[in-house]
Amino acid sequence: MTKSIWKKNLMLIVLVIILAVIPLYLCKDAEFGGADGEAMDAISEIDPSYQSWAEPLLEPKSGEIESLLFALQAAIGAGVVGFVLGRITKGGGEPKAQPEKK
Repeated sequence: MTKSIWKKNLMLIVLVIILAVIPLYLCKDAEFGGADGEAMDAISEIDPSYQSWAEPLLEPKSGEIESLLFALQAAIGAGVVGFVLGRITKGGGEPKAQPEKK
């Protein structure tokens, strides 16, 4: 049984890698920009005089630090979601035995 689980996990890992590589292979000269830049362009087209009313609370000194903070945020979010889903799917388990009253 553990061998079939290992094979299934390996197949899932290979599938994830393939799904990540296919867009890079098919769109070689494409720019994979974020949603922020796209939103800024769309807003500029609709209203060229628009002024942003919010400023970032923290401005990272480099792109690497910004990527690190984004990855940390994603990891914390994944941990919270995993914890909540684990608690939900675990259910109550077996109810605890109540001590007998004398």
